[in-house]
Amino acid sequence: MRILSLIAMTVLLAAAPAVWAQGKKNAGEPNRSVQGVVTDSGETPLEGAVVKLKNTKTLQIRSFMTQPNGSYYFHGLSPDVDYELQAEFQGASSNTKTLTSFDSRKEATINLKVNSKK
Repeated sequence: MRILSLIAMTVLLAAAPAVWAQGKKNAGEPNRSVQGVVTDSGETPLEGAVVKLKNTKTLQIRSFMTQPNGSYYFHGLSPDVDYELQAEFQGASSNTKTLTSFDSRKEATINLKVNSKK
């Protein structure tokens, strides 16, 4: 009986790191999104603006061309990473906005306003 208890304890201790790592892995799985509308200074939605999403950990950049209503959407984002967003349209750009890892929203909305070219 004591040997069976010792074997069971050894198996549990050996499996614990794998179970903990799996839980940690699931915590960082991509399950967050960000969306918004890109407008000009007059609040007119901009079709065809390019929205860039930069992962501040890996420096990877994804881009999205806005729809006729000025909307954009990025999905599959990690909750453990900060992302920088910026829109560009005909040589003009918006200010950079950040979606931080402290923002717990699963579906964040960040609207971007393109400043007119000077």
